[in-house]
Formats: sequence, C-alpha cells, structure tokens
Amino acid sequence: MTNKHAQRLSLALAALHERARPEALAGLARFGLTGEGRLGLAVPTLRALARELGREHELALELWDTGIPDAQLLAGLLAEPARFTQAQMDHWVAGMQAWDVCDQACLNAFSKSPLAWDAIPRWAVRQAEFEKRAGFALLAVAAVHHKARPDADFAARLPLIRAGADDPRNFVKKAVNWALRQIGKRSPGLREQALALAEELAAREPGPARWVGLDARRELLRRAG
Repeated sequence: MTNKHAQRLSLALAALHERARPEALAGLARFGLTGEGRLGLAVPTLRALARELGREHELALELWDTGIPDAQLLAGLLAEPARFTQAQMDHWVAGMQAWDVCDQACLNAFSKSPLAWDAIPRWAVRQAEFEKRAGFALLAVAAVHHKARPDADFAARLPLIRAGADDPRNFVKKAVNWALRQIGKRSPGLREQALALAEELAAREPGPARWVGLDARRELLRRAG
C-alpha cells in the first residue's frame, strides 16, 4: 500500500469512527445486523460519506479487508464495478459476516459488474451461509436492475432456486425466496414460470422449501389480483 493509499484509508476509517453509534448496536443485532467491530452507522450516513469520498476502487478493497462491517458497507459504495476481478469478488463474499453487508455489496457493487451474471451460479452452490446468500441476493437484484437481460436467462436460473430452497438457514432461504419473487415480478411470462415453481415448492413436506414456495406464491398471486 502506498503512503497516499494508507492516508486515504486512515481518513476513511477515522470518518467512520467519528460517526459511530454504539448505542444503536443492540437494536441492530436484533435484526441480525452483527459482525465483529460493527460501528452502528446508518445507511444514509454511509451514503453521504461515500459521496464525500468518491468512487475509488483501491480504497474500497482496503476498507473491505478491515473486516469492519460498516467499512465493508462503505466499500460497496466506493468500488468501481467495472474494475472488479473474479478473485476480488470471490474474496469479498468469503469475508461477509452479516446479511446487510451481503445485500448491499450485491446491490451497490456486484450487480453493476460485467462479471455479476456468471458469479450467481458459482455462489449459489457454495456451502458458507453468506456466500450462498450472495448468489441468490445477486439474482434478486439482477431481476430488478438488469433490464436488458433476456427473460430466458432468468428462467434458466430457476433450477438454482429449486436446488437452494431446501437450505434451512434463515439468511439463505430468505434470499432464495427473494430471488424467486423478483424473477416472478419481472414479466408476465416469468411470473407464470416462477409461480409454477412456487406451487411445486409449496407442495413439499413442511420445511424451508415449502415456506419459500408458500410465501412466493402468496406475493405473486396478490400482485396478479
């Protein structure tokens, strides 16, 4: 790390600590917003700080490697998506400690990378909780924001949802459900296919897949009414 980069990192970390809200940590933890070293910054505060600092990929990578969840949230806002390598993206998902860090990285950084689409199936079959969540969270985000991608591409990702729906871990099954619902909302044709999968999952024995199917079916039917 050069002296300039070290100084930028030091300034960014100081700004994060200045805005820390230790009194908010207990409340955040009740919603699963945990992680070693968390400072308790609110998302609007992080967004404002990101605007002050500006996009800077090297700084984003360095902030991520601190392991501080708030610094990782900020890293997602500072990263330059076109500059990500596959190794960098895989490194980030391996260092996730909380669902908000996962989802915000997918929304603010990964989804805008040309490597995003191919990362989805790679991560969706991982065993680690937040790596696997990242695959489905990124699929959900892509269903909303990848406007130009053909519906057939999303239909081809439905088998990932079928396979992932049996995962009993809360943060995984909720991301699987999120991805199914967002694909179903994308177009009438995809709604039909997503609803068929939701019906299939809802018919299974009680368990995570049934929950995913019932919840997705309820929302997709409500939107159709």
